[in-house]
Amino acid sequence: MLKAVLADLILVAHLGFVVFVTIGALAVYFRPRLALLHLPCLAYGAALEFIGWVCPLTPIEQRLRLEAGQVGYTGGFIEHYVGGLLYPGDWDELRVWLGIVLVAFNIVAYFLILARTRRNRLAG
Repeated sequence: MLKAVLADLILVAHLGFVVFVTIGALAVYFRPRLALLHLPCLAYGAALEFIGWVCPLTPIEQRLRLEAGQVGYTGGFIEHYVGGLLYPGDWDELRVWLGIVLVAFNIVAYFLILARTRRNRLAG
């Protein structure tokens, strides 16, 4: 039971990290100092997608699930929990596109944040 709970906690932490990497720039808009945390996380998340690395949390969760008697899974976290639902095609190609969209969204978000900061400095 404990291992199943730990696996679920890792799942929640992993999901939180994915959400932070994906839309963390929105939090940076309101708390600019979060950029010091978000930018390295974004770089790591993008590298995971572009290079095809597996996040270290994934094998830990998988091992805990198997030790708890649950069904494990192969592949990465996003591929397993999101990929099959939203991206049922060629995962390798879609993984790269996810990385491109991730980076593009955040470039636009940071551009808007910098523009707002510049406006505020000029106005005030």
